[in-house]
Amino acid sequence: MALDERAFFTDKPETKQGRYTCPKCRRANDYSIRWVRRIKKDRPPNGADEMDRKKFAKLRDYLLRLDDEVTCKACSKRFEIPSQQSMMFVDQLAGLPNDDELEREIEEASAEPSKPAEPKPELGARFRQNSSNWK
Repeated sequence: MALDERAFFTDKPETKQGRYTCPKCRRANDYSIRWVRRIKKDRPPNGADEMDRKKFAKLRDYLLRLDDEVTCKACSKRFEIPSQQSMMFVDQLAGLPNDDELEREIEEASAEPSKPAEPKPELGARFRQNSSNWK
């Protein structure tokens, strides 16, 4: 008899922050999204047959998104999370840059020495008159 997939994993709930824009009011906010991290157990469970052992050898840790919709903090309308990815393998996340590190790299790259601003040409005398002299 084949074992259920949950017998091969331990579930651990997680909350991750995501920045999404409401399609109705167009305001961007940070939302906490619920995920479940499924971690592969050390060995196959008792009662696993040969098919279950082969299946167990191919399994990987993954994240499963629980929330499909969030409520806008500005207009209180519910909208769907604009992502087709509701499941991610944990080993795929390891190569992705951290948001904080990415922001720091962008700041460092944009901190190029810029040319000093050219002085603006002086305005003509007719533009420098006091407004009380206007007719």
